[in-house]
Amino acid sequence: MTSIQKIVCITSLCLLTACQSAYYSAWEKLGIEKRDILVDRVEDARDSQTDAQVQFTSALEEFSALINFDGGELEEVYDALNEQYIDSEVAATTVTTRIDKVESVAEALFTEWEDELTLYTNNSLKRDSQRKLRDTQGKYKSMLRAMRKVESSMPPVLNALQNNVLYLKHNLNANAVGALQGELAVIKKDVKNLIDEMNMAIKQSDTFIASMKN
Repeated sequence: MTSIQKIVCITSLCLLTACQSAYYSAWEKLGIEKRDILVDRVEDARDSQTDAQVQFTSALEEFSALINFDGGELEEVYDALNEQYIDSEVAATTVTTRIDKVESVAEALFTEWEDELTLYTNNSLKRDSQRKLRDTQGKYKSMLRAMRKVESSMPPVLNALQNNVLYLKHNLNANAVGALQGELAVIKKDVKNLIDEMNMAIKQSDTFIASMKN
C-alpha cells in the first residue's frame, strides 16, 4: 500500500468514525442510547434471518419442481428458478448488512462502557458494572459467532443455485434437467444445515435481547 493509499484509508476511517459518533450523539439527545440501538439492530438481524429462511426454502422448492419437471414450458421453470436465486442473493446480502450494523454499534457501546468504568469513584459499583460488561460481551460474542456462521453458510447454497441456473439457461431441455438431478440432494442438505444454523442464531439473538432488556 502506497503512502497516498494509507492516507486515504486513514481519512476514510476518521470520517466514518466521526459520522458514527455524530449519529449516536443525535440519538442520545433524543433519549435513545447505544444499548437501545443495539437491541433494535439485533432484532433486525434476527428478522432478516427469519426472512432468509423462508426465501431459501422457497428456492429449494422451486429447484425441486425443476427436477420433477414433467412437460410444459421449461423456460418458465427456468425463469422462476432464476428469480428465486436473485431473491436469495438479496436475502443473503440483507443478512450480512444487518450483522455488520450490529457489530458496529456493539463496538461503540462496549468502548464507551469500558471508558466510563474509569470514571467511577465507588469501587463496589465499578466492580458490578465491570461484571455486567463482561457478561454482556460474552453473550454478544456467542451470538455474533452464530450470526457469522450463518453468513458463511449462505454462499455455498447461492453458488449451487447459480451454477444450476447458469447451466439450465444454456440448456433448456429435458436432458439438462436430468443432468441436474444429482444436485438436488446436495442443495437440500446445504439448505437444511443453513436453516438449522439460522434457528440457533435466532435463538441466541432472542436470549441476548432478553438479557439487554432486563
